[in-house]
This record gives sequence, C-alpha cells and structure tokens, in this order.
Amino acid sequence: MKIIRARDYDHMSRQAANIISAQVIIKPDSVLGLATGSSPIGTYKQLIAWYEKGDIDFSGVRTVNLDEYVGLDANHVQSYAHFMRSNLFDHINLRLENTNIPSGVEPDAETECARYDRVIRGLGGIDLQLLGLGPNGHIGFNEPDDHFSKTTHKVALTDATVKANTRFFDRESDVPRYAYTMGIQDIMQAERVVMVVSGAGKAGIVREAFFGPVTPRIPASILQIHKDFTLVADEEALSQID
Repeated sequence: MKIIRARDYDHMSRQAANIISAQVIIKPDSVLGLATGSSPIGTYKQLIAWYEKGDIDFSGVRTVNLDEYVGLDANHVQSYAHFMRSNLFDHINLRLENTNIPSGVEPDAETECARYDRVIRGLGGIDLQLLGLGPNGHIGFNEPDDHFSKTTHKVALTDATVKANTRFFDRESDVPRYAYTMGIQDIMQAERVVMVVSGAGKAGIVREAFFGPVTPRIPASILQIHKDFTLVADEEALSQID
C-alpha cells in the first residue's frame, strides 16, 4: 500500500488526476473503473482541464462505473449515469458507447448483475480503479457484511449510507434503498486501485480500514492486500495516522 499525503482537497484531486492521466497517456485504450460521489469530483475537474489544454486524449478509453441506484433511469438527475455525464463524460472526448454503468431500471437483479460481469470480463478487466471511501468503510456500495461479496450484486443500503447520500436529494425518503454494485472481487482484480479521501470526518475510518485488521465488516480493509493500491488523502483524513 502506498500513501500520498496531500495538503487539502484540491491537492488530493490533482495528485489522483496525475495518476489517472499517466495511465491514459501510457495506455490510451485503458479500461478505467470510475467512482461517483463528492470525493472524485475535483479529480474529474482536473482531468477535464488537462483535456481542454490538449494534454490528454480519452478517445480510446473504455470505462466501467462502480454502481448505480436501483430504480433510477439514466436520465434521472440523481442517477450515477447522469452524474458521470455532468461531471466528466460531457466535457472530454470519451465516446459514450465506450462507457458502462449498471442499469438501474432492470428489475431482475440476477439478469443485470450477470450482464455487468460479462461487460467487465469482455473488456479484459480493469486497468485502474478509482474509489472513494464510505463513512462505514464501504467501497462502491459493498456495505459491511460477514463476507466479501465477489461479483456484481444488488445490495440494500445501510442507514448510514442512506443518510450520507441524503445531501444529494431533496429529502431522505427520496434516497433509493438499493443499488447494483461491482463486487469486491471485481475491484481487487483491477491492475491498480487509487482511492481519494478528504476531510476530518473520514479520519477514523481511514485508520480502521488501513491500519486495522482485514475484515468484511470494513470492506475497504481488503485493499491492504491489493498488489498495487494507492491511498491519496489530505492532511485531515490522515490526521489519526502516525
């Protein structure tokens, strides 16, 4: 595990964008695993800025997103498909047909999860997976459990996750209670994993996840044994680490 200590959110975002841009420059047809939420927004903004300067070409890149809310279609303003278009896809020369996100409107979980696993396998796996860190240690929507879920699956969101995501909706009752998410196996099989974490509110879970035991009760803890995992975090998020 490698830790990059950043001064603040903007510095963290730039450091993570450096890693992703290097990946794309070295391998123009890279498969990028992408995350949503507030943590990666600054990273996406930096990548857009470098694209606009002509420093990065995304035309050969393929992407797979971690997750999607069950029940929201791709045009819903709070869907992760909409999030990705608004925060990245619409601003770079990435072809939309090369992007992949679970379908929130497929009612049959077995059908959708099997389809998404075939998509990941068909791409040859993930070259670089970007992650955030949930307040309870979840990655993607892999919530605390008594085992590590392997492949794409439907998950019931915990109360903590629902509460954390309420800020994106008008009220808590609007937050979907289920999501489709890549499994831990999908994430761990990525050639490289980069996680961005910011703020004092994440300091405790950073300590537990990366300086405590590996346990499915803290899903992110399994990244301790990934062959190429980089944690990019700001001073506040690392404040409980010696």
